[in-house]
Amino acid sequence: QVQLVESGGGLVQAGGSLRLSCAASRNIFTINAMAWYRQAPGKQRESVANITGPGSTYYADSVKGRFTISRSIGKNTVYLQMNSLKPEDTAVYYCNAYYHPVYYWGQGTQVTVSS
Repeated sequence: QVQLVESGGGLVQAGGSLRLSCAASRNIFTINAMAWYRQAPGKQRESVANITGPGSTYYADSVKGRFTISRSIGKNTVYLQMNSLKPEDTAVYYCNAYYHPVYYWGQGTQVTVSS
């Protein structure tokens, strides 16, 4: 089982930056993949970025060049550095962990970008 706790959300002006953190309850090197998703009001949850066990990364087209996913294995934490934020990035951001064969979710953290 994996428990995930997100932090770092908040209110920021367009063009600003935030860093989200996701602390896992087990060694993240043993987790198959970790990811960040987001869900805006009235929209479906969408994948933002993920990082696999070996360290490969994936980004949604909408965030490429602005967001960076990284991890600290020693701290069992995954980060999402978000730069050049836009109002359309406003959403609840969720951390996700795939620990075969189950997907685990955090409680979410709100990110609001004002124009």
